[in-house]
Order: sequence, then structure tokens, then C-alpha cells
Amino acid sequence: MKLLSWNIQWGRGMDGIVDFNRILNAIRTLDAFDVICLQEVAVNFPGLPGSQGEDQFTLLSQGLPEYTGIYGIATDLPNAKGGRSYFGNAIFSRLPVSQVWRHLLPWAAEQSTPSMQRILIEAVIQSEIGSMRVMTTHLEYYSQQQREQQIAHIRHLNAEACAMTHRERLDEEQGGPFEVHVRPVNAILCGDMNFPATARERLQILMPFDSGTPDFHDTRATLFPDEPHAPTVGIHLVDFVDKPECFDHIFITSGLLNHLKTHRVDAATTASDHQPVWIELS
Repeated sequence: MKLLSWNIQWGRGMDGIVDFNRILNAIRTLDAFDVICLQEVAVNFPGLPGSQGEDQFTLLSQGLPEYTGIYGIATDLPNAKGGRSYFGNAIFSRLPVSQVWRHLLPWAAEQSTPSMQRILIEAVIQSEIGSMRVMTTHLEYYSQQQREQQIAHIRHLNAEACAMTHRERLDEEQGGPFEVHVRPVNAILCGDMNFPATARERLQILMPFDSGTPDFHDTRATLFPDEPHAPTVGIHLVDFVDKPECFDHIFITSGLLNHLKTHRVDAATTASDHQPVWIELS
């Protein structure tokens, strides 16, 4: 199974142009991915630089017709045309998708710090190496405190999911919204985490869980323990980092470690201000 994670900056490249054909072509050129996790997907948001207010989730879905598309809306606002403007993340899977969850993350009030609502999408994917939960998110950029609160919540959600794995199905819950579906302990957590690989937030994600919940492992560090993380921002000139850093991470739980084969970063594309990151499990 090949999984890609990429913050596409609402389709805006380093030239300032929003171009979804370029985004889709970049993805297809890299590999034939089974699961594609994208951050910063906008719908009806003409205020974003370079955007004409396009329905970006629909454009991506049309360009990926063989995939099941899942959109997680973090920001939901009224717009000047009387409609709604959405901003969030998306998962596209050409593997079978079971149950899906959309978890809004904590958004603490900090009076002098800009911030916005963040979301975690969680989907159960059926693959040849077994079912697993794929989670993608985009953590707060401006506030370390908020990132740490969001990570704590994600860890809590992961532990809850693992506890649900052992829950038995009850007869009265069959065939309706109360029905309990398989929620596997194996999981992938990916996205734009907005912290460098040397940050304490990374160590927070990697902290051991209590018994019954498998730990997260950094896929890059697992395969290249003696090398620094390859940068995913700042390779091409950007103004939000002082030097190239790795902000885009993919973590997997213990049960998937023996399946991990590759971790790669495409440093060439300028279709976004972030670089695509992907792994292969086999």
C-alpha cells in the first residue's frame, strides 16, 4: 500500500497560481498511490490568494475518479454570496473504505495569537496487509501550546479507537447507526504537523501509550535512524521558516513496522509551498 501526504496550499504553487491540473499531474508523476491525504483544501474561498473560489474538493474528486473522496471541513464560514466557505483536509482512497470519522481538534482562545479551527479525519481502509485506520490532520502553525493540546487530543482519540476494537457487537445494534464496525488498532497518522523534527511535539506523539494501545513510530526515523529528516518546507523560498525544515510527517503504529518499506520526499515540485511525502507498506 502506498500512501501520500501533501499540504497543497489550496492548489497555489510557488508562482502564486492556483492550478489543480498541476497538483494532480504532480501526484500521478510520483507514483500510483492507494491513499492520498491532502491538507488545505478549500471550497468557495475567493479570499485565498490566487483562488477564484473554486470547489477544490470537487476538482480533486473529478481528477481522481477511481478514488473514494472524504472531505473534512475544519473552517465553515458564510461568504459574501450568501453561501458557505469551507477549508479543511481530504482523504482519497482507491482501496475499500469502511467507517469514517471527522474530529474537530481543540481550539484554545489565545487573545494575541492568530489561529483557526483544525480537524482530524479518520477512515478505516481495507488493504492487502489488513485493515487500518488512516488519519490526516493539519495542526496549528502559530501556537505551540495549541499544537500540544491538539496532539494530546489525537492521542486520546487513538486510544479510544483501540479500546473500541475489543467491543463486542450487540444484537440490537445491527443494521442501524448504532452498529459497531471494525476499528483496527493498526493506524497511520500523517499530515502537516507544523513542527520541525527536532521539536518536543514530535516526542509527544511518540510517547508510549498505556497497555492495549500500540505506540506511534516515525517512519522517516525508522528507516533512516542515522540521518536527519529530509526537509518538506523551505526548499524553495518561503517566508514562514528561517531554513528548510521537515513539517510533514508520517507516523505508523507498531503493528505496521514490519511492513514499512520506503519513505520518500519529492524535493523538486513547486506546485505548493510544501513537498509531497509518501511511504510504502508491503
